[in-house]
Formats: sequence, C-alpha cells, structure tokens
Amino acid sequence: MTALSDDCAVIQHAIEDVPNRSTGYCTDDVSRALVAVLMRLQFVDREDATATRLANTYLAFLFDAQNSDGRFHNFMDYDRAWLDAIGTQDSNGRAIWALGYAATHAPRESWRRLCGRMLLRTLEPAAHFEYPRPAAYAIIGLSHALGDATLARPVRTLVRHCADMLLALYREHADGGWPWFEPQMTYDNARLCEALVRAGLALGDAGCVETGIRTFDFLTKVTVEGDLFVPIGNAGWYPRGGARARFAQQPLEAAAMVDAALAAFDATGSNRYLALAQLAFGWFHGQNLLGAPLAAESGGCSDGLEEHGPSTNLGAESTISYLLAAYAVAARPTPVPDLT
Repeated sequence: MTALSDDCAVIQHAIEDVPNRSTGYCTDDVSRALVAVLMRLQFVDREDATATRLANTYLAFLFDAQNSDGRFHNFMDYDRAWLDAIGTQDSNGRAIWALGYAATHAPRESWRRLCGRMLLRTLEPAAHFEYPRPAAYAIIGLSHALGDATLARPVRTLVRHCADMLLALYREHADGGWPWFEPQMTYDNARLCEALVRAGLALGDAGCVETGIRTFDFLTKVTVEGDLFVPIGNAGWYPRGGARARFAQQPLEAAAMVDAALAAFDATGSNRYLALAQLAFGWFHGQNLLGAPLAAESGGCSDGLEEHGPSTNLGAESTISYLLAAYAVAARPTPVPDLT
C-alpha cells in the first residue's frame, strides 16, 4: 500500500504494480486504507512510523472530503480537485466505518477526538441510507465507536436503525430455500451478515445475531466448495434461481468473508468459524479454483481472479482488502481445523 500512496492519499488503480496517477483518489479506498493502517498499529507494530504517517495522511484526506452537512465527496483527481458534490452511499458508509474504527482504536487521542466529531456529523445523513451495503458498513464502524462513552447514545440509535433496515430486507426476500436479503447475491455479500451479527452483539439483540448467522451459513453453503472459497463473481452475480458467476472473483469478497467468519466466532465461540476465516484468507494465497496466488511478495494483491488467471494489475481496493484480511487473521488464535 505504501507504493500506491503519496502525500495526498492512496491512488485508486495501478498498471501492473505501478500507480496509475490518472485515476486519482477516492474516499472508498482511503477509508479502507485508514482502517488497515490502524489495524497494523493495533495488532502488528504500534511503533511503525510508516503506518503512523499514512494514517495521518488518510485522515487528513477524509477531513477534507467531509461536507458541512456531514456527507462526503468520493472522487478526487490527481490535481486534488473534487469531482463530485456528494459521493455514493457506499463511499459514505465506508467513511463512517473508518471514523467509527478510528474514534476508538486510533493511537493518538487527537485523532480519536477528531474522528468522534466527524462521526457525529455523519449520523443524520446516514439515517437516510437507502441501500443495504452502506447501512452494513456504517454498522461495522459504529459497533467499534460504541466503545466511546461520549458517542454511545447517538451511535446506538443509528446502529438500531440500520439493523432494522437489514432485517426488513431479510423478511421481504427470504424464504426456506433463499435466506437472503435481496433477490440476488452481488458484491461484498458477507458484510451484510457481519453487520447483523455485530449489531446484535452491540445491542444485545439475540434475534439480530441469529439472522446474521443464518444468512452467513447460507452464504457459506453457496461459496465454499470442499476446502476452497469460491466467491460470487461480478460478471453476472448470482440471481435467485439462476446460475452463479464463478469468475471475475474480487478480493473484497475474501476479506469480507474473513471478517464475517470472525464475527460469527465472536457470537458463537465455534472454532468452525475460525477455520472458515482461515479458508477464506487462503483464497489470496492460491486456495482457489485455479490454485493461483493473488497476493504478491511486494504486499500488493491482484485485482481479481479471472477464468484465465489472476489480473496482472495490483490496485488499491485489492491490496487493501488483502491487508485487512491479513491483519484480522493475525489478531486471532489459530483455529482447530473443523469445517463440519
């Protein structure tokens, strides 16, 4: 990730392993990058000077990205001009995720204070999210922010609101053969399950946890084949009753699967979920349909697994997804190998 970052932020895309400056920056990637470097400081090396510098850079980007109404720009060109007035709901949800994590886990008190203030400004617009993924991203970040007593009451209210949105979608679309939130599985699927588990743990809502576990178990049945994780590909997705896409597999799916499995472990204590986290992480290192590693020795990650093999480009989303998964696994005990 260091190779993709400059004094502004992390550059979105790469040609091979060379940053493609023409693609500029985005709040989506910078938010994820902030969480990644904070996890490194928290779980790997609290004295890492490079991670500390990058955290400061990424936080400065997010501070500049936030509008007066609490919402965020998403795209900035390489000349540091914002290209949109308001970013996508996904990018706003990921910004909330980063701020919620940083408000509790950032190593500097000044960073935690700033993130707390920025987070409070996001709560009202976030209550108007219309789609499940931004709501899920918000829950994941806010579940961390509940550790700050000064944020707990308003944050808890938004966690409840977003969890109720996911539960309503589940009731609308699920039946015995399709216990899912939508009429098709698309991208970042495991984040929906993780969010409900995290919300249920934060709120003391056993029904919320149960639905999160049920949907995650269904996702596992769809995407785990023997000892391989086979995420839904983005070239066709998986419509209910139709064929599922098996290639154009994306690294963010493996990272999401790791985190959802760890959330399920936190809720149940079952080593099966620790083993699933390791299995999903193995996707990056060749435990996939082609037996092809996507993680590079440089620390970067291929942009996806195609039918002919891994992409040769190592962009920001992919590399950050790999790092998030690696730090999450490193922070946990080694599982008992049990996927039954």
